Amino acid sequence: MFKSIQPLVFSFDVEWIPDPLAAARLFGCPIKTPGEQEAAMRLLWEYGGATPEKPQPYLKTILCRVVTLVGVLREKPEGSAPPKLRLISLPLKLDTPWMEQEKAILQGFFESVGTKKPQLVGYNSAQADVPILVQRAIVNGLSCPGFARRPEKPWEGIDYFSSHSDYSVDLAPILGRFGQMPALNEVARLSGIPGKIDTQGGGVAELWLEGRLDEILAYNECDALTTHLVWARFAHFGGLLSDEQYKAEQQAVRDLIGREIQNGKPTLQRFLDEWDRLEAIQPTIH
Repeated sequence: MFKSIQPLVFSFDVEWIPDPLAAARLFGCPIKTPGEQEAAMRLLWEYGGATPEKPQPYLKTILCRVVTLVGVLREKPEGSAPPKLRLISLPLKLDTPWMEQEKAILQGFFESVGTKKPQLVGYNSAQADVPILVQRAIVNGLSCPGFARRPEKPWEGIDYFSSHSDYSVDLAPILGRFGQMPALNEVARLSGIPGKIDTQGGGVAELWLEGRLDEILAYNECDALTTHLVWARFAHFGGLLSDEQYKAEQQAVRDLIGREIQNGKPTLQRFLDEWDRLEAIQPTIH
């Protein structure tokens, strides 16, 4: 269980696909057209042990390309003022050429985290999200000292790589290991929180090939909101949020979603509708 809630919390989620450029570098295949990019992905899946029963196996993350990164940034002012929430969605420009998008996403993430030093919160992030971000930053030749620098002693600074640090919180292993570790969708829905609504992770590659990056981003936004709501549930369980504070956190997320819908993201209305449906059949905290 994590021990604290820091003034800045970033509950985040990452979406990635097999990287056509990785296939080009490993196998020398062409990747100029969508058809060639799809063929390059198939080569990577074959390289990763594809079978007729499992044609798209989970790949080593270094072979994959980050296509979106979304997080809920929670800022708690000093004193009794309530926390402020913002939804951060990357890439900022969906029409950027695909070869340039990953580097822009990684630069935006690492520069912001390296400067502001938020408490990172993810689900299975220690095994998946953080490693792919670090691996792909190295592949892209980025320098990220603000994130990567480690203190000589644990109490002398923030360490995003230590398993004992409270600045990189992975919620998944708190609940169990191996076969007993629930998926985010499972723990969320059983807690009355929306999980997967439409797209599953395996469908992201197909959406990307079809140029539907906006749909991937919308899917990623729902996962980030779900992650933040599950984090609040954990914090309430651990006594870091009182009953009243937990209810206020949920309302803050609802208010955030309402603002995002007003600002041109109507797809999030489905998240709200599903949240209402699940809450209607779940016990609530009084």
